[in-house]
Amino acid sequence: MAVEKGQWEAGDGRRRVVIEGVRPEIDCGRFPIKRVIGEPVVVEADIFADGHDALTARLVWRHESERSWLGIEMEPLVNDRWRGSFTVEQLGRYVYGIVAWVDPFKTWRRDLEKRVAAEQDVDIDLRIGADIVEAAAKRARERDRELLLSAARSLRTGDPETRLRTATAERLQRIMARYPSLDHATRYHRELQIVVDPPRANFSAWYELFPRSTGTAGRHGTLRDVIARLDYVAELGFDVLYLPPIHPIGRTRRKGPNNQEVGGEDAVGSPWAIGAAEGGHKAVHPELGTLDDVRALVAAARERGIEVALDIAFQASPDHPYLREHPEWFRRRPDGTMQYAENPPKKYQDIYPFDFESEDWPALWEELESVFRFWVEQGIRTF
Repeated sequence: MAVEKGQWEAGDGRRRVVIEGVRPEIDCGRFPIKRVIGEPVVVEADIFADGHDALTARLVWRHESERSWLGIEMEPLVNDRWRGSFTVEQLGRYVYGIVAWVDPFKTWRRDLEKRVAAEQDVDIDLRIGADIVEAAAKRARERDRELLLSAARSLRTGDPETRLRTATAERLQRIMARYPSLDHATRYHRELQIVVDPPRANFSAWYELFPRSTGTAGRHGTLRDVIARLDYVAELGFDVLYLPPIHPIGRTRRKGPNNQEVGGEDAVGSPWAIGAAEGGHKAVHPELGTLDDVRALVAAARERGIEVALDIAFQASPDHPYLREHPEWFRRRPDGTMQYAENPPKKYQDIYPFDFESEDWPALWEELESVFRFWVEQGIRTF
């Protein structure tokens, strides 16, 4: 049954049901839980009210792209603990919550069965049930409305056997469950969130490969060379191919092997010293290939059940275009020079870290977000 939000937001002091102890819930709903596509979300809560009236609790949820809520009845466990579950089937975010109410029909039917078992006169009780069913008929769709009105008449005017048979009919119970009165329903005061990732976020096997090392002796490897190795990676059982940064590498202060401070003329540099005259985080190292080659690699990998993962390193070489265009995104030392990366006692003079406390941090954030979006557009989904 779909549950529209407006149906269960209204309420006042007549909302007798208490909902607490909801699990899963992280830091009072401040952070979303995580699941992967096809994984169940099992939700439990303490749900109770005054007195001994019967309750109905419904677990409700929707995907962020949808407006209507879906719902399923929760089952009582023990000591006022209830449980319900649903399965997430789309990437993105879901919202979930709990709605619970005192259920007049469920209470009436339960008590009627006890009175019948005790051989009490139930004439008035059957008429009370007819009123409850008639009220539900006003909320029902046309076909169900007629069935409910017919049941109400039977509860009032039928012979004793027919009245009891109508009261205990499973069909009546199913129809009544579709049209509850939510005027006094309690809604859990937080809408909780779920982030749904692809199945590989749950578990995957990663193979790391440096594209420039895939060439023949004396020749710089390319992304097309990587494609030629995909069958080998697949045969080993890996489902993610991890690449270091594939961008142009800076020339200023380029390091040699094993972090040698000064590289020779033939030094290829560190892939993490990102940025040169050829471009920055949205460019491909010319010796590796082109964006067309990136897309071809992603497509060929997917044909073999492999996802390409790209290392996104938010740092820049001294030659990165960002240094010219946005020097305010980097930190300066007291002598006026740019602060290079350090992990004392190690120094990385070929890399400048971003200053995430820059006065221009909003523009920096937007640019870094655009880097992710750019590579997503090329087909890469894992970083």
